[in-house]
Amino acid sequence: MDSSAISPLMPEGSASTAGATPFLELSGIHKRFAGVHALRGVSTTIEAGQIYHLMGENGSGKSTLIKIISGAQPADEGSILIDGREVTSLTPLGALSAGIETVYQDLSLLPNLTVTENISLSQQLVEAKGRLSSQIDRSRLDATAVKALEAVNLPTDPGFRSLLVEELPIATRQLVAIARAIAVKAKLVIMDEPTSALTKREVDNLIDVVGQLRESGVAVLFVTHKLDESKSIGGHFIILRDGELVKEGDIQDHEKDELSFWMTGRHLDASRYRRADIGAPGLLEVKDLRRRRDFADVSFSLAKGEILGIAGLLDSGRNELARALAGVTPADGGEIRVDGKAVALRQPVDAIDAGIGYVPEDRLSEGLFLEKPISANIVVQILDRIRNRLGMINVGESRKLSEAIAEQLHIVAADLKNPVQSLSGGNQQRVLIGRGLATQPKLFVLHGPTVGVDVGSKDTIFRIIQKLAGEGMGVIIVSDDLPELLQNCDRIMVMRKGRIAETFDAEEVDEDMLYHALASAEPSEAGVAEAGS
Repeated sequence: MDSSAISPLMPEGSASTAGATPFLELSGIHKRFAGVHALRGVSTTIEAGQIYHLMGENGSGKSTLIKIISGAQPADEGSILIDGREVTSLTPLGALSAGIETVYQDLSLLPNLTVTENISLSQQLVEAKGRLSSQIDRSRLDATAVKALEAVNLPTDPGFRSLLVEELPIATRQLVAIARAIAVKAKLVIMDEPTSALTKREVDNLIDVVGQLRESGVAVLFVTHKLDESKSIGGHFIILRDGELVKEGDIQDHEKDELSFWMTGRHLDASRYRRADIGAPGLLEVKDLRRRRDFADVSFSLAKGEILGIAGLLDSGRNELARALAGVTPADGGEIRVDGKAVALRQPVDAIDAGIGYVPEDRLSEGLFLEKPISANIVVQILDRIRNRLGMINVGESRKLSEAIAEQLHIVAADLKNPVQSLSGGNQQRVLIGRGLATQPKLFVLHGPTVGVDVGSKDTIFRIIQKLAGEGMGVIIVSDDLPELLQNCDRIMVMRKGRIAETFDAEEVDEDMLYHALASAEPSEAGVAEAGS
């Protein structure tokens, strides 16, 4: 795709030129929340046609900074200049009108509206100064959507444009959100963790789209934890730590360990953790497991203390297999044995009773009760175990258990009575892991255990996983983060089209070999629909 596909929608004269006024200038930005100094004098510039990577641990101030730039929150101190003009009161609509479009991690799409309506909504709001007309020009909406969809390599036919966003896979939603930014002729597109739920193939497509945006003069600001992706994309990095800007520069001039050190303030070990315990007793046996249209003939075993990785593209059946092992979406047939005993996993409570803990992939929509206390989130799956004879929750027992798990998992919180949404992403993820541990599982199924967490929190979570395995717990990690699997697992099982295609000894395989196995076009066996029906 050439840049002409995008240029009709891009702002005129937006290409970066030497010596030109930066599109956005931040100077001495401060922000405080109830005694927490979230941003401490942050100053930086964003130039047209450049790519930036905003990095830092969860809680470093990244989200606060992008909310200020997008008008969602005001700064307490400091100045903001857009195209050289100071903005004294930036609102979300004002940011949109100035050409700043933010694609948040939850995408901020309206699931009950169509693709066309989602793409065209922001443009309509900007042109009508925040008010939607009661008379909608459908032909104009369609024309806008077609141009924007072409720019992000999505279908433009009426059938696709009329689909509700809730019917789309996450990778397609991501591109629809970017298409919306293109439709409003954005000058700066901010993307909050844009690749956290995407496979490598989908990431490559997104990077291609971002490259076209840059060539058309649009600045792109990634909020990201993925150093490998950032280095492959290139551009400028901006690192925050404890609310302060500690380092910025060309990302190609620095190694990953340098970037990690500036983000965390400590050196992290990226070498393999595992040394497999050969000959450990068996724990899990899966034989001929199947679920119509999702996976078929899945057979494997897991020993006590072993960590098994499961990788695959989105259509591989890996996600559905993880949910079947947790009783969330039951298998149609086959056999599962835990400690030699056959178990029927028809609902999540069956998995818990069988000694299987589960951490879902999306902690926001599938996992946490964001407005409820941290302690309540930890113990919610074992309420029956901590009731007294009158059926009431034993508050003392609940507090004791949640405090013990918070200490074990290094959950940083001022008070476990605070809502879980008050925590950073890394601490929220540890709360979710703690909930699974509260059930005292023999087997822990971790579905994307470090999605959306920073490098420091990843390191902490990895060490927790290793400690659990070292104590004899069996662990299954379902992930498309290949370095994560290589660093932690004993074996890695690759799924394609609903079947186990290959299984590797993690010490004898590298990232390139795994990706080749994931992307191979060769079918494993017959199609899932026939075999699983």
